[in-house]
Amino acid sequence: MAKSSRRRARRIDQAPEVAPEPGRPPEPVTDPYEPYVGREWTFAPEPVEGGRASEAALQGLVRQWRRGRATRTLWQVLSDAYIAVLSVVMIGAMATNVVIGSQAKAAACDTAACLNGRMLVPWGMYFALAALAVSLARLVGPVLASSAEGFWLLMAPIGRSPFLATRLWSVIAIAFGASAITMAAIVGVAGEPPAVVAAWTVAAAFSVAGLVAWAAVEQSFERVTALRVVQGVLATCATAVFLLMVAVAGGWISLSPPAALSLVPYGFAVLGLVLLVASSVMARRRLEEFRSARLTSGGSLVAGLQGSMFGLDFGLMRDIVVDRRAIARGHVRPARGRWSGVWALVWRDAQRLARFPQPLLGVAAAALTPYACEAVGLGMLTPWLAAVALMLALVPTLGALRVLSRTKGLARTLPFTTGTIRTALFVIPGVLAFLWALIVAPAFAGVVGGVGRDVAQASMAAVACGAAGLLGAVRWQTAKPVDFGVPMMATAAGALPPTLVLNLVRGFDVATLIVAPVLLNVDPIWSLALAVVVALFLRSGLNTDELTEQAKEQREQLDAERAKRGN
Repeated sequence: MAKSSRRRARRIDQAPEVAPEPGRPPEPVTDPYEPYVGREWTFAPEPVEGGRASEAALQGLVRQWRRGRATRTLWQVLSDAYIAVLSVVMIGAMATNVVIGSQAKAAACDTAACLNGRMLVPWGMYFALAALAVSLARLVGPVLASSAEGFWLLMAPIGRSPFLATRLWSVIAIAFGASAITMAAIVGVAGEPPAVVAAWTVAAAFSVAGLVAWAAVEQSFERVTALRVVQGVLATCATAVFLLMVAVAGGWISLSPPAALSLVPYGFAVLGLVLLVASSVMARRRLEEFRSARLTSGGSLVAGLQGSMFGLDFGLMRDIVVDRRAIARGHVRPARGRWSGVWALVWRDAQRLARFPQPLLGVAAAALTPYACEAVGLGMLTPWLAAVALMLALVPTLGALRVLSRTKGLARTLPFTTGTIRTALFVIPGVLAFLWALIVAPAFAGVVGGVGRDVAQASMAAVACGAAGLLGAVRWQTAKPVDFGVPMMATAAGALPPTLVLNLVRGFDVATLIVAPVLLNVDPIWSLALAVVVALFLRSGLNTDELTEQAKEQREQLDAERAKRGN
């Protein structure tokens, strides 16, 4: 408490009590709620027999509250955002053109090894989508509720089934639609015939929806061990299939699939449908057993992710997920640091990678990308896809760089400049990127087909893609958050900060810029030169505050020197 507040409180305590005047009646105490007596409140659930509110009435109350405070209808929003609608149509047309072009290019894949390798693409994507669905379902719920709903509805003496049933069916429907669209797009780009695309699309849709429904059943029992085991098995199967695809396309292994193998996706579809029906019925019957804490925990996570999406900040989304995993883990054993100076930061990065080695799996998976692309006949896009895959894999290894870039006060406590700190934090990810380039260099040399290059060109192309992935991850982690205090830009969808849209392409812009010469069949030495320029640009950080402070210090030193010369 401040001194003035303490003095004021002391004066109030020491003030003499004022006695009421003799003969004067005491003032009546007024009821603050008296003006509201007899008022008819329209915002209230409909009464039912027995004085107990029904679930349908409360749901209608929530719907009335949400829709009654909307200022625009969905049609008005779509009418105002006609540019966004036009962009979606154009992107859809471009995606369709890419699929048709890929189908045409896939016709050049006429050898037995190439055809057999391309046949394994749907298998790998099937297991990958299933593993991703189980991972997301285990992370967020899949059935969830917001904190307000958990406090107001889930704690009320009403049944939870009518309220949570809509959430369960909507999550299953989203999983069904998203998996179907993703599988159809990827298998179509791989050049498979329409019948095969349809079969694998149905198989992926039913299987992913069934796994999500099964995850809801496990959520009702508060069990996650089975989900972790299934996720690990599916991820292992996906990796094994992609390795087999590369080996078959490269001619290292001969594969003669039987004709009955084409019926496997229909079997997967039937199994997925059985799992979907059984798990959905069981999850629907156990909706009353879902704990409020688990429901609101997933709702809080989704609310945080939605908040980051308003700023189109994918880095913030990852920070929220990492924080959630750290809370679930609880604590770790502290480890003593080593060395001194900037090498202490390098050692801490190495310790962090040894404690959480999961990013190494991402780097290993990214090393399969150029081999898989060359195997299925997408050699022209291999450099860009490989760089983007490496960028996404290296983002988790740059956590310290993100902390020191976003927390300027913590960075000022270190006796180093911004460039020195960032250089130290580039070391461990740079080593991983260099090892990745050594592993993928044979893919650029054409060992599995595709665009063939000599050893020197392939080595430089691999190093350029590694540098593009590393610098793209650095750009992702060091980008500044959106500043909503700057003058807004008028658009058809409303006022937006000028830097908001750039958040969608940060990281990807750097990766695309560096690999552009390789994509255009220019000497990869130009990509390496661009990588050096971009690295110097990102190392400096363009910290305007630091540059202002340095300029101020230089002016003070110059004034001091002039004063000495004048004396």
